[in-house]
Amino acid sequence: MIAIRNLHAGYGAIEVLHGIDLDVEEGRIATVIGANGAGKTTLLMTICGRVRANQGEILIRGEDVTRLATFELVKRGIAHVPEGRRIFARMSVLENLQMGGTLSGGEQQMLAIARALMMRPRALLLDEPSLGLAPMLVRQVFEIIANINRERRTTILLIEQNAFQALRLADQAYVMVNGRITKRGGGVELLRDADVQNAYLGVGLGSGARGAIPP
Repeated sequence: MIAIRNLHAGYGAIEVLHGIDLDVEEGRIATVIGANGAGKTTLLMTICGRVRANQGEILIRGEDVTRLATFELVKRGIAHVPEGRRIFARMSVLENLQMGGTLSGGEQQMLAIARALMMRPRALLLDEPSLGLAPMLVRQVFEIIANINRERRTTILLIEQNAFQALRLADQAYVMVNGRITKRGGGVELLRDADVQNAYLGVGLGSGARGAIPP
């Protein structure tokens, strides 16, 4: 459903994405993992039109949408849940602070996802949905993402630092390093990859491991 070809993008003279090639098949979950500063959020913001591509193509169901405005992408069924949730955009600072005292981080994330689902998107772009959540809530959020994909057949592109959970969930997976895709494959395939284990899963580093690797 989403095809990205030789995508270059950044901020002013600073290029962040250096020739990204990536595909998200219809009805599947794809994830991009990588360290802070790898360019993951810039990738999502470029797909949804908030950062302009300098070179390359973004195709949605075969249509070149590289130069379209964000609202035109929404019309084509693309919904974006940004990092940090950013809820209550129409409320004052005081109202946001008052509501923030009544909603947990997990509840805020659920609300942000629910807001995106109200438009019945064909594709959902999720940026760090587990950010700042307790482990139990992280599991709940990933279960919800799986249910959205399974029950609604929504295509999902997931940007996530919790590599273990993301790779367990994903049909397709990519590793981004310094604005470039360095590895690609199935989620479980990359979960078993020695380089990915050492760099992102803490395998062999004692308590840093996030969990058992599936057989």
